[in-house]
Amino acid sequence: MSKKKHVYFFGPNGAEGKTEMKALLGGKGANIAEMTNLGIPVPPGFTITTEACNEYTNGGKRYPDGMWEEVRAALSKVEEVLGEKFGDGDNPLLFSVRSGARASMPGMMDTVLNLGMNDSTIRGLIKKFKSERFVYDSYRRFVMMFGDVVLQIDREIFEKILEAKKEKLGVKLDTELDAEALKELVVEFKKVVKEKKEMNFPDDPMEQLKMSINAVFESWNNQRAITYRRLYGIPGHWGTAVNVQAMVFGNMGDTSGTGVAFTRDPATGEKKFFGEFLMNAQGEDVVAGIRTPEKIEELKNEMPEVYKELVEIYQKLEHHYKDMQDIEFTIQDRKLYMLQTRVGKRTAAAAVRIAVEMVEEGLIDKKTAVLRVDPGQVDHLLHPMIDPKADVRVIAKGLAASPGAAAGEVVFTAEEAERRAAKKEKVILVRLLTSPEDVGGMNAAQGILTATGGMTSHAAVVARGMGKCCVAGCGDIKIDEEKKEFVAGNITVKEGDFITLDGSIGRVILGEVPLIKPEFSGKFGKLMEWADEIRTLKVRTNADTPHDSQVARDFGAEGIGLCRTEHMFFEGDRIDAVREMILSDSVDERKKALEKILPMQKGDFKDIFSVMKGLPVTIRLLDPPLHEFLPHSDKEIKEMAKNMGVSGAKLKEKAMGLKEFNPMLGHRGCRLGITYPEIYEMQTRAIIEAACELTKDGKEVIPEIMIPLVGHINELSYTKERVEKVAGDVMKKMGVEVKYLIGTMIELPRAAITADEIAREAEFFSFGTNDLTQTTFGLSRDDAGSFLPFYTENKVLLEDPFVTIDREGVGELIKIGVEKGRKTKPDLKIGICGEHGGEPNSIEFCHKIGLNYVSCSPYRVPIARLAAAHAVLKEEKKEGYSTA
Repeated sequence: MSKKKHVYFFGPNGAEGKTEMKALLGGKGANIAEMTNLGIPVPPGFTITTEACNEYTNGGKRYPDGMWEEVRAALSKVEEVLGEKFGDGDNPLLFSVRSGARASMPGMMDTVLNLGMNDSTIRGLIKKFKSERFVYDSYRRFVMMFGDVVLQIDREIFEKILEAKKEKLGVKLDTELDAEALKELVVEFKKVVKEKKEMNFPDDPMEQLKMSINAVFESWNNQRAITYRRLYGIPGHWGTAVNVQAMVFGNMGDTSGTGVAFTRDPATGEKKFFGEFLMNAQGEDVVAGIRTPEKIEELKNEMPEVYKELVEIYQKLEHHYKDMQDIEFTIQDRKLYMLQTRVGKRTAAAAVRIAVEMVEEGLIDKKTAVLRVDPGQVDHLLHPMIDPKADVRVIAKGLAASPGAAAGEVVFTAEEAERRAAKKEKVILVRLLTSPEDVGGMNAAQGILTATGGMTSHAAVVARGMGKCCVAGCGDIKIDEEKKEFVAGNITVKEGDFITLDGSIGRVILGEVPLIKPEFSGKFGKLMEWADEIRTLKVRTNADTPHDSQVARDFGAEGIGLCRTEHMFFEGDRIDAVREMILSDSVDERKKALEKILPMQKGDFKDIFSVMKGLPVTIRLLDPPLHEFLPHSDKEIKEMAKNMGVSGAKLKEKAMGLKEFNPMLGHRGCRLGITYPEIYEMQTRAIIEAACELTKDGKEVIPEIMIPLVGHINELSYTKERVEKVAGDVMKKMGVEVKYLIGTMIELPRAAITADEIAREAEFFSFGTNDLTQTTFGLSRDDAGSFLPFYTENKVLLEDPFVTIDREGVGELIKIGVEKGRKTKPDLKIGICGEHGGEPNSIEFCHKIGLNYVSCSPYRVPIARLAAAHAVLKEEKKEGYSTA
């Protein structure tokens, strides 16, 4: 049996890895290998596999057999290629040690630069580079980074020492510190290590390397990485690779620098080279936002030959990978080195534009373009914009780092953002600059504002990936974290004050400004046309008003899958008639009250039918228990009794009489329609009269009457018979024949299990997955919020079952219902109308089991359309379709 390989070398003569090996080498390692094989200048090094990480983690923090020997062998190859020796006092070789999971996780795991420096090797470096200042700058960076990442010493301790040194010498920038000051910093930093860890700073380069590899392996399970994986659905068993690469230096003076760039604009998708660089700097200076970088175009003026080579390389990479790339580079004494390429994170708007334009450029085909836009990203396109008619007071301007708009109360820490968001408060996270530790607060916030940092800073990149509005590098504001306030000009904004961010043009606005939803057109419309050509699953909407119906139609809805009639009961003063009906003591009194509601309901249905213009409209008859329409507090009961001219005692007695211990399982749904048939009779009349009147006017109407909470076929038979009688009477009276369907919601386990029987009476099924999830798990959705987050965070449940369909339990019941229903009626129309109808994973499941349609809220219709297309393409891919 061959020995498992844990280390893969890359150097000037080629690499042992390739881009297809991302699962083993991580995204960074696989792409470094690929760039090497393409002949692109990459510093040599080696990658330790993700399998080694997992074996280390699961094996009590011990390396797998033979791994360290492979590391030493690969290190010797690098020494041979460069003619330098690791740890040598005369001609030393230094390394960077970086993480690299198969999915991009910017800033979530750890990096160490300048590894191999000690009091001996710095003499050889000074002799080699002829710059004492450069070497000591690299040395203080190394001690600080190693202390932070490997020894787990709070980085702020080092930062405060650095700031104190600059203040003492009267300088503002790190680059203004001379060699003597940097020497002193190295000594002071090492003292911190001695004090905090009761150990000397490790001088042995091999020990430094081993400790750094361990730190990267262990960073896979640090809290920020775990949080990021949970937010983006990245499996914990993937592990991270470790990339050990010969150092190249961007901090050697004005002939050196470092940068981050994208082959297209990651915010808009425009086809232009987009990025930033800093001269005399190392990589973390750009992404950390410590200094404000220059735009990439300026490099053309400073180093035209380097810029020309960089342009040629980025074009080669984009054409090779056929996708927008995020690249990192270092210039050492006017020589260009590429450190990384990966598929660039982008906003939803940019994803759409890039996908469509790459089809137009002949780089990819339509199917690939559709797959390039994640359905979840489409939600980001629905984020609000500032109402152009609103009066705004702009108090500061920064970089338009991530588009959209957001308003909320100012908070200054990630913890406070998460605490307030848990209480349903909207917040804006304001920071000097963000770090990976802030990711939880960034996710909780509506938007992010930073005082420093550029378009490729942590805040900008993470905000774009999250679809959060972000204004970065806003030098107009001065933040005082201790006082919990910031100052913009002569205005002081304190924690809890409202501000609005305009991430599209970088504005900070005082107060809460009205926001509006965007409209879809152009390239998005084209992409959705392609998605519609591919998908087989229809997409309807859940809508109860003409306005919502129109919004859904504009977003491409193909009908209404759920119109909840009870929502109409709360409109205007009609609630009084509803309450009158509930308080009635006889059938005649109830019918009299219902006669007042009838024209209102009919008007609603006519408006909705008119908007839907011949598309099917599924109307659910009254579902919630009657007590929901009555007040509960003594004050509300007293006020309502006065308005209705009834005694407070009678009203209170009625409300108490309707109260149930478990209303979710109580007198609701078809149970109401059976015991109070006049309610469903009135609603049926309203539906059919509306349909007849519009049909007379020459308009096509397709009503579908849905009877809720059926658990036994007899409940459906009983109700259906009465609905058909009323419908027949109305059509006969009006002299119009309207085609309509009668079906049921399958939202109880018994209904799913006996679906073959129920299908004898039903003309369609619609799975009410919200209630089906509640009744399958025995959970109340309203109460489960107190413990479900704990369940998902601690992997008791991998997903919240109210967000994503629980395939093994609820999903299995749905499959049983579909199979049994169609066994009775092969052409039975079946859909779902719970919140899952707009969730991509659930939509994929619905496609897989052969549903006819999903129904979701209006603003999730585009998500559902795209997700339905993805479901088809993923199926094709499994069967052999390969994207170009």
